Amino acid sequence: QVQLVESGGGLVQAGDSLRLACVASGLTFSSFSMGWFRQAPGQERAFVAAVSKNGASTHYADSAKGRFTISRDNAKNTVYLQMNSLNPEDTGVYYCAADSGDVVGRQSMGDYSDYIDFWGQGTQVTVSS
Repeated sequence: QVQLVESGGGLVQAGDSLRLACVASGLTFSSFSMGWFRQAPGQERAFVAAVSKNGASTHYADSAKGRFTISRDNAKNTVYLQMNSLNPEDTGVYYCAADSGDVVGRQSMGDYSDYIDFWGQGTQVTVSS
């Protein structure tokens, strides 16, 4: 049984940082590209960041570029999302996602949720102004 368990969310103030972590089990972690998505209140789930199977290639939503960093540790079956300079627009439930395909060379991430094989339960991030 595949499980993706997120942690690290919480309530912070604008300008603060958070690091999310997602521990995967029940799958061969290094065989999956990994991603993070955010669902803001009243909105659809949206792509935030993704990392290739070996960690060498990353993709970011425009809103995350320059502030967020996705990374992975295949030895620990864990993917991270370092979020700096948080603002209230970053508020939402953050979901970890596993994709058996390859994100290397993808030209667009707008429809990336269609390629996800497994989802975590999510962790709440709230940024106050």
